Amino acid sequence: MTSELDIFVGNTTLIDEDVYRLWLDGYSGLWGTVCGCRFGGAVVLDGRAGRARMSDAVALRVRSGILEQTGATAAVLQSDTMDHYRTFQMLERLLHAPPKLLHQLIFQIPPSRQALLIERYYAFDEAFVREVLGKKLSKGTKKDLDDISTKTGITLKSCRRQFDNFKRVFKVVEEMRGSLVDNIQQHFLLSDRLARDYAAIVFFANNRFETGKKKLQYLSFGDFAFCAELMIQNWTLGAVDPQADDMDMDLDKEFLQDLKELKVLVADKDLLDLHKSLVCTALRGKLGVFSEMEANFKNLSRGLVNVAAKLTHNKDVRDLFVDLVEKFVEPCRSDHWPLNDVRLFLNQYSASVHSLDGFRHQALWDRYMGTLRGCLLRLCHD
Repeated sequence: MTSELDIFVGNTTLIDEDVYRLWLDGYSGLWGTVCGCRFGGAVVLDGRAGRARMSDAVALRVRSGILEQTGATAAVLQSDTMDHYRTFQMLERLLHAPPKLLHQLIFQIPPSRQALLIERYYAFDEAFVREVLGKKLSKGTKKDLDDISTKTGITLKSCRRQFDNFKRVFKVVEEMRGSLVDNIQQHFLLSDRLARDYAAIVFFANNRFETGKKKLQYLSFGDFAFCAELMIQNWTLGAVDPQADDMDMDLDKEFLQDLKELKVLVADKDLLDLHKSLVCTALRGKLGVFSEMEANFKNLSRGLVNVAAKLTHNKDVRDLFVDLVEKFVEPCRSDHWPLNDVRLFLNQYSASVHSLDGFRHQALWDRYMGTLRGCLLRLCHD
């Protein structure tokens, strides 16, 4: 009886980026059970369907033309794929705590390849993150991953990796002081852009913002991440107290309470009329939708101010984006406001408050509207 052994000897650990992508995407590297059907000299069976087949990963590599490019057989390609998969599986425990990958001595991997392994392991699919953004990173949400996999076409294994990454980062940084982005970069060695994306995911999970309603489906993860960054910079505890616990995770509750003071802008008829007059005077002849703006000014202003006044309640915090779309985006869209007109209006609407002699909460207003203006412009895109 003869035995076949596959032996790979080397010093530097070889990383095939294409195979790594297949592994991250959750494609199986395993062949079926031997049954007597042949492909490329190997005997395999898909046990579920009773048909001869290659592993998912090998089949995809074959379709890429690698056999023709290299002259290898399918059996060699399978062996090569499985060797890479074994390496990735051994590396995975180190990728859960990236600094360990840098300091271990078992795998000789150049720094540039280490960075690639980490960055791609923590990368995520837009379609997946939109399904879980704002949800609690718990077992309950994890039970929904089968449905998310079916809906998005992303393999269940990849969905689990991405969800576990979100949860792992959340658990590590949730009790830390300091910048959320800096903490993520320090402990997971991610690029600045990816660390900022994870900061948005953590921030949304912590504050449980609603993102799944039908009227919000036109918004991308990038839209929400943009708003998250503005809120972290201006509405959190860390925006006013760099030494605060969970400084970038929690909204500043004192700030949210103070926002009730803004109601005077719409409750006081004289202030509301003066505010409208100032905005209309400044924008006359500059807006294509001036008549629509003038007719709807008070409703728009009440909507924006009432959103602020309700943020003392957790449910209203969670519904922030739903309220902004209902109270501002949809009315503007209904009247066909061009984005530039939205920009001109919001700039003048915010600035004109400084000319209201009877208003005494200018700093509070600027902190609120500075962030809201940026978010609304992002939400108003087509």
